[in-house]
This record gives sequence, structure tokens and C-alpha cells, in this order.
Amino acid sequence: MITIAAVGDLVLDEPNPASFFAPSAPILREADVAIGHIEVPHSYATIQSSTDVPAPPADPEALTAVAEAGFDVVTLAGNHFFDVGTEGVLDTIEYSRKAGLITAGGGASLAAAKAPAIIERSGTRVGVLSYNCVGPKDSWAASQKAGAAYVKVLTHYELESATPGGPPTIYTFVAPESQLAMQRDIRTLREEVDVVVVALHKGIGHTPAILADYERPLSHAAIDAGADVVIGHHAHIMRGIEWYKGAPIFHGLGNFVTVTRALTPVGGDSAERMEWAARRVRMFGFAPDPDMPTYPFHPESRNTIIATTTFHGGRLASAGFVPCWIDTEGIPHPHGDDETGRGVAVYVEKISRAVGFDTVFEWCGHRVLTWAGDRELERA
Repeated sequence: MITIAAVGDLVLDEPNPASFFAPSAPILREADVAIGHIEVPHSYATIQSSTDVPAPPADPEALTAVAEAGFDVVTLAGNHFFDVGTEGVLDTIEYSRKAGLITAGGGASLAAAKAPAIIERSGTRVGVLSYNCVGPKDSWAASQKAGAAYVKVLTHYELESATPGGPPTIYTFVAPESQLAMQRDIRTLREEVDVVVVALHKGIGHTPAILADYERPLSHAAIDAGADVVIGHHAHIMRGIEWYKGAPIFHGLGNFVTVTRALTPVGGDSAERMEWAARRVRMFGFAPDPDMPTYPFHPESRNTIIATTTFHGGRLASAGFVPCWIDTEGIPHPHGDDETGRGVAVYVEKISRAVGFDTVFEWCGHRVLTWAGDRELERA
């Protein structure tokens, strides 16, 4: 029996990063494999390379705190991975590996970026693949360009009334050849390992509950190709939990340790970040809490989880999560079946119901188990 734990976005852009993991480290270290997503480059490079809203690079030494907190694998495929160019990509990989972390989703070429992270525990081989689904194209690796592994998602705007300039209906879907390429990667990995985890950097940011059109079909395609678990991140707010063909999909794990002053209205150190901080208020309808200067995110994003799955002989035995609440300092605190933990669990169920999932949730000790349909899972 092995346990895999996973969390969402990690941004370590404040001093003493280890302190932000102190409450959660015992749970992460207890897992056989712990996975987190590195959201920004960790590099000494400073020259902006992305045409998207750039995130400042974080201190490479902060990755040591990630490893010491109990993480084994870090996924890198995300929209900020190329923000400071090739140097940032290579530095992030180098310093992650120096810290003892196994990386997936980024590399000096597309082939390297698509290479899985593989780790063995108690005779079970676990493979992790990581893909960026949200762009920008600058972040994508190519045959001779560093960057992230990716899945190409297309957006179509349809004006539904005779009102030029009026609000359109928005449709999103995965480019077929890109989905097939991801599925080929999964099938290849399936032959090499006992458990396949696919991480997708996807979704609409800073907006409660909503899933874009492409998110469910893409997640289902990953499972159809052989994935045992799909985990999502990027939106900086949680998404619901779905079951498909006996496999769990954590559509969005939200924030975990995400501390930065770069996106506060008074803390941005570039014109682009300052403009984005103001535009984000108009787009998403919330302003960051001025009493949380290192946590400029949606108030509901303080609900978060440590997703857990257990496997016996390479087969899924159970899936669930440990509820966590992010305090005013940006520190996630795990909670069991107490008032705060129950509040987070209710939130996860609410956003799951909001998009039509019939997922079952049930407390078992310090975590919430989840399942759907007639699949019988070990409740342990």
C-alpha cells in the first residue's frame, strides 16, 4: 500500500519559506510520494521574456524548503515557466534537482519537458506527467527551445444576438492533435509504471466553481489513455472533484503556499504587474485583502486541500483529501473533523455540486474520502 499526496500552486516569494510549510510538513512527509506545482521560475535571471503578465522569479534556494517539507516530485508545466526565458527554465530544473526533487513538465526541449518523473516506493513505480493548458505560447517548449510541455486549447467566441460588440458565448476545446499527443505520452508511461498521475495546469483563474468547456473532456481523455489520477492547478482557487471510470479527477487543487507581493496593488515591481493588479479587480470582481499583503488572491481561495490517493498492488484503493485553511500570513493549516475542516469540506462539496458532479464525500478520521458510482473503495 502506498499513499500519494498532491497540492496545488506553490509560490515561494517571501523570506523563510520553510516556515510556510511547518503545519503541513508532517502530513506531506508521511506520504510515500508528495507532489506540488512550482508556479514561478526559481532563478537569478531578471530579464522578462514572456509577453504575458510576468511573475517575478523566486530564490532558487527556496526549493530546498519544498524538499524538506516532504515533496518528492514537482510539476513545472505552467504559464509562468518561461517568464525569465531559457535561463529561468534551466535554473528551476537545476535547483529543483539539487534540492532532491524530481521534475516533470519542463525541459531544455519539448522531448525533455515531456519526460515523466518516475519514482518507486515499496515496489510500486509511480509516474507523473505535467502539461500546461493555458499558454502563453511563449511558455511552450519546442524541439530546440526550452519551456513547458503543453496541451493546445482553442477558444471560440460566438455572438448569439444581433448586437455588435455585445457579450459573446465562449467555447473552448482541445486541439485534436495535441490531445492525441498527450494520450500517446500517457500510454507509453503506462507500460513503464504501476501508477500514472497526470497534472494539468488548466482552468479559469480567480473564479469560483466554474469549469471551462475543455477541462472535463481533456481530463477524461487522460484517464481513457491510462491515467489513474488527474490533478489540476492554475486557477488559484479550488475546483470540484469528479470521478470518471473509477478514477478521481481533482479539477483544481487551488493555492497551497502562494506568498508574493508582486500582485498587490502597491507591491508590483513592473508596469505590467501593476496594470494586471488593477485589471484583475475589474475582471474577477474582488480586491485582495489589504491585511494580507503577501496573499493577493480571491477570499474563497483560502479553502484548500491536500489530495490523497492510496494504491495497493498498483490499483486504486481510496481517494480523498485533508482539508486545509490558509491563514492571514498565507500559511496553509491542515484540519481534521473540526469546525474549520468541516467548513472546507462543505466548500469542496458545494463547488462540486455547482458543476453537476454527484461525488460522494464522507469523513474518515482526519480526512474526507470521496467516491462515485458503484466503485467500492477501501475506507482507510
